[in-house]
Amino acid sequence: MTDAALARAIAEEAGALLLRIQEEGADGARGDREANALILDRLHAARPDDAILSEEAADDPIRLKRSRVWIVDPLDGTREFAEHRPDWAVHVALAVDGAAVAGAVALPRLRVTLSSDAPPLLCGGRVPPRMLVSRTRPSGLCSDVAKRIGAEHVAMGSAGAKAMAVVRGDAEIYLHTGGQHQWDNCAPVAVALAAGLHCSRIDGSPIVYNQPSTSIPDLLICRREWSGIVLESVANCS
Repeated sequence: MTDAALARAIAEEAGALLLRIQEEGADGARGDREANALILDRLHAARPDDAILSEEAADDPIRLKRSRVWIVDPLDGTREFAEHRPDWAVHVALAVDGAAVAGAVALPRLRVTLSSDAPPLLCGGRVPPRMLVSRTRPSGLCSDVAKRIGAEHVAMGSAGAKAMAVVRGDAEIYLHTGGQHQWDNCAPVAVALAAGLHCSRIDGSPIVYNQPSTSIPDLLICRREWSGIVLESVANCS
């Protein structure tokens, strides 16, 4: 099984588990715990020599000495999960030498899993563009950039759901500032890159994974025709 196929299979299995937990009325804490255990068990069995960085497990510094590191978020969007909204996700990704090379994002309530080995075909984008922002804590910079380029705000929950909305053609731009961690965006970036989208930090630099700090403060995932415009606007608004 390829790394991408493995990521897809594990993300789908974890997503199915989370749906069952949700139907039983359990909270996100149980979902995080049980989905994390499932994902780690499957990865240890299938790729025993690889390191793992998970939001729901203690960070093992051995990962910094490994070329191949799986970066996972068992439940991205705990608030949305608890509210029975559709915009939560499961992230399973592989970073090799700091690059997101394979991954899958499951959107269980939408019955959709997107993976780096079978990204959807990008169709024509919309003008003015739709920019995805946090539904609970949109940043001032994102609002300023959206106003500058004439973008329409679309509020949505988890990072994975927002990134996949661009991959699926439901938006053109996902701009984020205010802090994330490697597990919030490694799988979305792997899928977005495979789909032909632009992915970078908001200063245009590459996103590098398996760093000592798990923090990734900002990112841009968008259609390539908007990347230069958005990056220039970020620089002018900062």
